[in-house]
Amino acid sequence: MDNLENKITVIVETPKGCGHKYDYDAITNQFRLKKLLPAGMVFPFDFGFIPDTVGGDGDPLDVLIISEISTFPGCVIDCRLIGAFKVEQAGPDGKRYRNDRLLAVPAVSKIFTGLHDAAQLPHSLTDQIEAFFTNYNRLESKEFNLMERLGAEGAMGLLNNATTGNG
Repeated sequence: MDNLENKITVIVETPKGCGHKYDYDAITNQFRLKKLLPAGMVFPFDFGFIPDTVGGDGDPLDVLIISEISTFPGCVIDCRLIGAFKVEQAGPDGKRYRNDRLLAVPAVSKIFTGLHDAAQLPHSLTDQIEAFFTNYNRLESKEFNLMERLGAEGAMGLLNNATTGNG
């Protein structure tokens, strides 16, 4: 049975299949092209954020939306939180900080209706997602250290700790 408390709203920044990264600029209320990925490297799923949250990096919490479709920058998607990658990163300056990645599926998905916890995902898929984030961060000379893979309950704990209450 679906847990209503696992419902989140995500704003897409970068669609599935994109070879470039967008960032939402809250000051101008626009999406800005942040970087180009190397030839052949693309986002495996839509990537966005949860408004009114603040993660360890000072930005809203990041979310990878596991879905059968891709959308567009600015698309608002009601999702079910299924898990997270608990992550510590280090920048080129060596400064360490948390930058967790939440995993979710769209509430309207037709093929992921029974997916309620990241443990239900094929291990090969979660390994590929981890490899994507590792390589993506390496491009900016950042270290990506996966501390733990969490299920839906653990992901809700990260979300509850990151909610600012401003929204």
